[in-house]
Amino acid sequence: MQHVKVPQDRIGVLIGEGGETMREIEDRAEVRLDIDSESGSVAIDAVGDPVAGLVAPDIVRAIGRGFTPESALSLLEHDLRRFELVDLASETRNKNDLQRQKGRLIGENGRTRELMEDLSGAEVVIKGTTLGVIGQPEEVEAIRRATGMILDGAPHGAVYSFLERKHNEIHGAPDLSTPSGNAEEPR
Repeated sequence: MQHVKVPQDRIGVLIGEGGETMREIEDRAEVRLDIDSESGSVAIDAVGDPVAGLVAPDIVRAIGRGFTPESALSLLEHDLRRFELVDLASETRNKNDLQRQKGRLIGENGRTRELMEDLSGAEVVIKGTTLGVIGQPEEVEAIRRATGMILDGAPHGAVYSFLERKHNEIHGAPDLSTPSGNAEEPR
């Protein structure tokens, strides 16, 4: 049995309307959840496939850190898909620096966070003192590196260029060697 702490404001999301989200997690991850609404403590007990059960704590943590239940449950859809948290408080000097850095990571009207998602293919949520990422390993690593660049003071343009290069490496870029954008097959 594992225990995960969920912020009070996310307990309702974890449970869902009429317990719907909780039941879906239990069914799909083959676990039993015991949620203490007062303390935010969630006990997770694997009752079926132990491999699926190993993912359940990350699903609960991801919902607690601000991801939608659908995004969190996507961790079950592919063996390599993973959830990671970057502790922003440990990367900043004080509360004012934390707020400034969060502002840089979110960007004007959420544009930087949105571009991080679009260019990496991962999902990104910034809540409290953490930046959460759900994606394939190379997508998560790209976000981790881009976050480090922003926290180190890199200009946003340099971070976007880095993410564009990573996007092309991960997802492939069209071959611009022919007018149609498609390379001719060797004969």
